[in-house]
Amino acid sequence: MNDANVKVETQADPVNENTNGAKPRIDLPLLNFQELFRGFAEQGAAQTKKNIASMKATSEEISDILREACSMNARGAVDYGAKVIEISKDNTRATLEFLSRLAETRSLLDIVHLSTARSREAFEVVSAQNRELWELAQKVAIETTEPIKTSFNRVFHKTV
Repeated sequence: MNDANVKVETQADPVNENTNGAKPRIDLPLLNFQELFRGFAEQGAAQTKKNIASMKATSEEISDILREACSMNARGAVDYGAKVIEISKDNTRATLEFLSRLAETRSLLDIVHLSTARSREAFEVVSAQNRELWELAQKVAIETTEPIKTSFNRVFHKTV
């Protein structure tokens, strides 16, 4: 390679004769970035306010649902407690009747017959009472959870 083949280019800025030696300007429409970002920010703020209002309404509705469910559950617990007290009263009365009859017996054979009859009766009564308490507990559970499930599905499908 010799010096004759090497071409040197300079980065001199071209000067326009009409600009009196000033650098040429490229005329592009000025984009007002500040206004553009302000518009985006306002849109974002409006959407955020809308979302917050929706979340607030949804949370209030869920709060009402849970309050009603707790109220229903409390009523069910009262019913269950009342049933337990009633069962206790019935069992106490039956036990006192058995003890009264037992005190009136005159022979060992009467004691065995009375005890056997009382045991069989107690087993049947306790089985029925347990079944009754189980059914009451199921009823309370269903009455508490079904409205919650239905309401939550309605609320969440409405917000989506």
